[in-house]
Amino acid sequence: MELVGSCHCGKVKFSVMSHTPCPFMRCYCSICRKTDGGGGYAINVMGVMDTFKILQGKSNLREYRAIRDKATGELCGNIRYFCGDCGSHLYAWSDEWPENVYPLASAIDTPLPRVNPKDIYHIMLNDESVASWVHAPAPDNNHAFKEYPDVSIEGWHKNNNKFIE
Repeated sequence: MELVGSCHCGKVKFSVMSHTPCPFMRCYCSICRKTDGGGGYAINVMGVMDTFKILQGKSNLREYRAIRDKATGELCGNIRYFCGDCGSHLYAWSDEWPENVYPLASAIDTPLPRVNPKDIYHIMLNDESVASWVHAPAPDNNHAFKEYPDVSIEGWHKNNNKFIE
């Protein structure tokens, strides 16, 4: 499925092919919450990096590597990309998984498949991550996890018959 996305001001536009376009996983970590999570979480989908194209506004892109551990200064592996004018968080990429790119669902203009609320996963539901004002489920290791889930993005799509060849 081709996904087309853009920033709020329209200066940056991109496209990417995705086998896994369902926005099913909410991440409540402080990095996602503070860089994109107006509701207390962020939602990424996954695309194939070899198909990723900046359609316009490459000069407007800015990069950010979040600090994973403020005590040691350790940086996250993900590089987050934003519009330098309006500040919209657009996508993330990591050399740990160079074959994939992770656009924010909120940046995608293409209509995404709807996900049944009972199938939504919630991750990073630990005391260091979830803001006190956020209504989030308690970790149960079913669809809500203190840290990472028991399934990959691709695995979830395959298990739920949502994977697109």
